Amino acid sequence: MSTPPSTVPEPPVDRVHDRVLEQEMHHSYIDYAMSVIVGRALPLVGDGLKPVHRRILWSMWESGATHDRAFRKSARTVGDVLGKYHPHGDMAVYDALVRMAQSFSLRYPLIDGQGNFGSIDGDSPAAMRYTEARLSAIAEELLLDIEKETVEWIDNFDGTLKEPLLLPSKVPNLLVNGSAGIAVGMATNMPPHNLGEVADALLLLLAHPDASLDDVMKVVPGPDFPTGGYVSTEGIREAYETGRGMIHIRGSAEIRERGGKDEIVITETPYEVNKAALLELIADLVKGKRIDGITDLRDESDRHGTSVVLELRRDAPAEIVLNRLYEHTPLETSFGVINLCLVEGHPRVLPLLELLALHLDHRRTILTRRTKFDLKKTEERLHLLEGFLTAIDHIDEVIRIIRRSKDVQVAETNLMGKFLLSSEQAKAILDMRLARLTALEREAVEKEKAEKEALAKHLKAILASPKLLDQLVADELADLKKRFGDPRRTRIVPAFTERTLEDLIPDTDVVVLVTRDGYVKRLPLDQYRRQRRGGRGLIQMETKEEDFVIRTFVTRTHSDVLFLTNLGRVYQLKAYELPEGSRHSKGKAVINLLPKLKEGERVQTLLPLRDLASEGSLIFATRKGLVKRTTLDQYQNIRTNGIQAVLLEEGDELVDVSLVTGETTELVLATQAGQLVRFLLSELRPMGRATYGVIGVRLSEGKDDRVVAMAPVNERFPMLLSLTTTGYGKRSPTADYRRTRRGAKGVRTIKTGGRNGTVVAVLPTTDASEVLVTTQHGITIRMAVKGIRSQARNTLGVRVIRLDEGDTVRDAVILEPPIEGLVGEGSGEKPGRAVKATPEAPEPPADEDEAEDEEGEEPRKKPGKEDSDDDTEDDNASPAQAR
Repeated sequence: MSTPPSTVPEPPVDRVHDRVLEQEMHHSYIDYAMSVIVGRALPLVGDGLKPVHRRILWSMWESGATHDRAFRKSARTVGDVLGKYHPHGDMAVYDALVRMAQSFSLRYPLIDGQGNFGSIDGDSPAAMRYTEARLSAIAEELLLDIEKETVEWIDNFDGTLKEPLLLPSKVPNLLVNGSAGIAVGMATNMPPHNLGEVADALLLLLAHPDASLDDVMKVVPGPDFPTGGYVSTEGIREAYETGRGMIHIRGSAEIRERGGKDEIVITETPYEVNKAALLELIADLVKGKRIDGITDLRDESDRHGTSVVLELRRDAPAEIVLNRLYEHTPLETSFGVINLCLVEGHPRVLPLLELLALHLDHRRTILTRRTKFDLKKTEERLHLLEGFLTAIDHIDEVIRIIRRSKDVQVAETNLMGKFLLSSEQAKAILDMRLARLTALEREAVEKEKAEKEALAKHLKAILASPKLLDQLVADELADLKKRFGDPRRTRIVPAFTERTLEDLIPDTDVVVLVTRDGYVKRLPLDQYRRQRRGGRGLIQMETKEEDFVIRTFVTRTHSDVLFLTNLGRVYQLKAYELPEGSRHSKGKAVINLLPKLKEGERVQTLLPLRDLASEGSLIFATRKGLVKRTTLDQYQNIRTNGIQAVLLEEGDELVDVSLVTGETTELVLATQAGQLVRFLLSELRPMGRATYGVIGVRLSEGKDDRVVAMAPVNERFPMLLSLTTTGYGKRSPTADYRRTRRGAKGVRTIKTGGRNGTVVAVLPTTDASEVLVTTQHGITIRMAVKGIRSQARNTLGVRVIRLDEGDTVRDAVILEPPIEGLVGEGSGEKPGRAVKATPEAPEPPADEDEAEDEEGEEPRKKPGKEDSDDDTEDDNASPAQAR
C-alpha cells in the first residue's frame, strides 16, 4: 500500500500590523460614523426616505401590496424586507412600518394599516402577526415609474437582488412628512408641511425661478403638523432661511361652560407630545398646587378625536388656569428645526428654497430618464411595426419563404435577406398570428404606427425643451394637489410666548354703549334678541341721574377702538380692554381707561377698526358741515398720550368718522333739519392729520342746523334708513337722493318737526340688515330693517320704537348678516363705521319752518291730527308716498 505524499505546511500569514492607536481609532470611527449617516439615520433629499423606509415601500410594491389590493400580514412584509434587503432586527423594520402608518406621526401616512398601530397616548402597537398593512395611495406616487429605468439600482446585502438607490418620488415627501433621526455627531429634525402649500411653492418656483423667500412664505407660511394645534410665527423665517431654528407650537384648548361652571377642553395636542404623559403631569401639578383651580380631569377622547376635559372651580378664572397649563406643561412646547439630509452622499443643512429647488431638479432628472425610456420603447415598437407592414405588403412571398425554410432560424435568415429586415423584425413576423394578415389588421398597424410616430415626436420635443419638461413637473404637482391636497391643520398665529391678554380672550361680537357723562361698557351681542317694529326694547344700561346713553356700536373683542376727542386727538384701545358689564351696570368712566387725557379734553367719537394696518382712508365730519380725508397709514403708531387726528374750529366738534377703501364710494351727510347731501369720495383729496378739512354740506340758516350723521354708501346699500328723535323712521331708495357736488345744501330725507322731532341718524341698509336703536333712557331694540316701510323721501315715516314719556332716540347702528359667527367687524356693522359720544342734543323746536325742497316737491302740510297708536303713516301723505 502506497503512502500518501506528505503535505508541505503553508507558511503562516502575518495578520498582525503595527498601527498607532490614535490613527486606527480615527479611521475606524469615521467608517462607522459614515455607515450610520449614509446607511441608517439620514434621509436622501430626492425621496426623503431613510434606507429602511425605502426598502419597506419597495418590498411592498414588488409584492403587490398596493392600496387597491387586500391587506396582508405585517409579519410577511417584515420577513420579506429582512430576507431580501435589510439585514437587521425585525423590530427595527416593524417599528419603521408602524410609524409610516400612524396618522399622528406622519402628515400623509405612507402605509395603510389595519389593526392596532399604537396611539397618541404612547400605547405600543400589536405584534406584527396581528396587524395588516398595505401601501397607501400617496405612497404609490413615490414608486410610480420605478420600472422605467428612472433610478439607479444597487446590489442587496448578499448580491443576489437589486434594490433602488432612491425612489422616483413624485411627492415632495421630505417636506410634507418631514424626518427625524440621530446619526453620529449630527441629527436631523424636519417638520412636516401641507402638500397643497408645498405644491404651490414648487409651482411658484417653476414660474419664477428667482422668487424670494418672502414670496415662497406667502404660500408656505409655516409647518403643518398632523396633530393640528398652533404654531407661532416667531422663528419660522429663521428656520426657512438658514435650515436651523426653533419654532414654538401649542395645543388647542377652548373654554366652555357646563352646569354653571367653566371647563377647559383640550382638543389638539402639540406634535409628538404623549397625551397620557401630559395628563399625568397635569395631575401632578394640581396635587403639588403648582396649578390651582382644577377640580376634575377626564379623558373623553375617542376615535373621532382628542377631548381632555378639565373641570374648574366656580371662582377659578379659566384664562389664568389655561395660561398656567401653557407655562408648566408640554401643551406649549418647541420644535427644533434642523434640515439635515443627504445630497449626493454628503450631509448638508438646507434652507427651504434649496430644498424646493432640489426636489424640482430630482423630478426633472426622473422625468428625463422616463422620457428616454419611453422613447426607446416607442422607437422599438415603430421598428417592429415597419416590419409588420413589410410582411403584410409581401404576404405571399413571406409565406412561401417560411414554408420552404427548414427551421425557424433558416426562415429568419431568409426573411432578413429577402426584405432587408432586422433580426427583431424577422422574429416578430415569425411570431405574428395569421389573423394579423387581414386588411383590417393592416389599418390597425398603420394607425398604431402613426400614433407611435406622434408619440416619439412629442417625447423628443420634451427632451429638447426644458420648458416642456417643467410643464410636465407642473402638471404632476397640480394633479397631486387636486387628489391629495387637504386643508391646513395647524393654525399659524403671532408669537404667543409672551402670552398677552389678547391670546386668552375669545374674539366675539360685542355691543359697546357710551353715555353722555363718559361711561362705557361692552355686552355680548347675543343678549339682544330681535323684536318687531314698534316694540318697547330692553333696558341695557343703568345710568345715574341726568346721564343717558348717547351712542352704541358693534365690534369684535380683538378689534381696535379709536377714541377721538374734542381737541381733535385720537387714542387707541382694544375692545377687550373696555369693561364688560351686565345689562344693569353703568360701566366705567372713559377717563379711567385713558389716563393721558389732557385737562378739559373729552371723548366725542369712537371708531371700531378691525386692522389698523389695512388700506383705506378715514373720513371725518364735524357739526358745522366740514369733512376731511386722511389715509389710514398716518394712524399706525398711536401713542398712549394720543396723536393729533384733525384740527377743529372753535365751537365745532366731531360727528362721525368712517373708514372707506374705494374711490367709487359715495358719502352722505345728513343734518338735523332733515337735509341730506350725496357726493363722490373722489371730491375729497387726502390731507394730513393736522388739518381742518373742507365744506361738505351747507347748513340751513336760522334753524340751529347741524350735521348729525355721515356714512359711506355704494351699490351694496340700496336703501337709506332715516330715524328721528321721537322714534319714527322710514326707508327710502338711495337712488332717490340725487348726487350733488360737495358743499351743496342737499335734498330732504325725512319731514321734521311736529311728531317727528329732528333727525338723529341716517344709515345705509339692505333688506337683510337689522337695526339696533338706543334711547336716552338706555332702552335698546333690535329689529329687522325690512319691517320698516319703504317710502318716498318727503314723508313722515312710521313708528320704529315706542318711547316712554320724556324719552328720545339717541343712537342707532346697523347690523349686517350673518349675525352669528360674522367674519370681520362685529355682527354686520359697516367696516369702520364710527360711533358718536356727543353732548345732549337740544329738544326739537315746537314749530319750525319748512325747508325748501331742492327737487321741487310740494311743501309738507301741517298734520291734521297726531299719529295714532296703530303706527300708520302720516295722515296727509299721498297714496304714492305711503307706498
